[in-house]
Amino acid sequence: MCTTPGLNRICLESYNDPSQIYNRLKQLGMSAVTITDHDSIDAVEALRKYPDFFLSEEVTVRMPTGTEMHLGVYNMAERDHLEIQRRRKDFLSLLMYLTERKLFFSVNHVFSGLTGRREAEDFNWFASYVPAYETRNGQMWPEANASAARLAERLGKIAIAGSDSHTMAGVGRTFTEVRSARTVDEFFAGLRAGRGVVHGQHGSLSRLTADVFRIAKYVLEEKPALLAVLPFTVLIPCITAGHWLNEIRFCKQWTAALENGAARPRMLWDVDATFGATLAN
Repeated sequence: MCTTPGLNRICLESYNDPSQIYNRLKQLGMSAVTITDHDSIDAVEALRKYPDFFLSEEVTVRMPTGTEMHLGVYNMAERDHLEIQRRRKDFLSLLMYLTERKLFFSVNHVFSGLTGRREAEDFNWFASYVPAYETRNGQMWPEANASAARLAERLGKIAIAGSDSHTMAGVGRTFTEVRSARTVDEFFAGLRAGRGVVHGQHGSLSRLTADVFRIAKYVLEEKPALLAVLPFTVLIPCITAGHWLNEIRFCKQWTAALENGAARPRMLWDVDATFGATLAN
């Protein structure tokens, strides 16, 4: 369900059919396919039979600072999903599990305010312990993606890309390529070796607005009783414009803080040394 207050009882975040997504991606030439729902793997049951499909999800994680972020976790098993959901409100516990299981994971849309406020310490956690950054998101402002790419390069992180499309229009239009990879295992081996290449479109206000109109259409088709609210859909461009401007503000704020301040976020494994020096004094 959509997590926006007021819409979370009537509206889904996506009305895409997983099998249609899979077929669309194969038509576009994808040799490996995944779908990342928010905190769920239920929708993709029908796709697990395909050898070129790998199970993933976008996890809503609570940071030690009390903020939330979206962590992409890829090529996992169903038992991993259950344990990830159990630990997702404890970032440190989740990190230990992902590391122990050798799962590939990424910070998604690092310069987006979708999950609310951000603290400087959050970026230190990302820099210290998350191996990959999403540097191209098909729904994000191009400069937010560019900022993520610069940060990932400065920190030596693996760069990945994804469509983040909630409608069929953007599916497969932003993606990660590992040249010469023939299987899912070879794809991830190439990613870890730094051979991944990001491709595809960035987001735009016009595409975002069009997607919201498409979702509104699905809602009204599924629940005709809501046709009474049809006149209010004229407000959609105002709502998406407000969201877009907030994304720009968020990106500019944190890009400036990270690029004009310290050369790189503080690595948290330095904390013990600092603490020891304090005790010695």
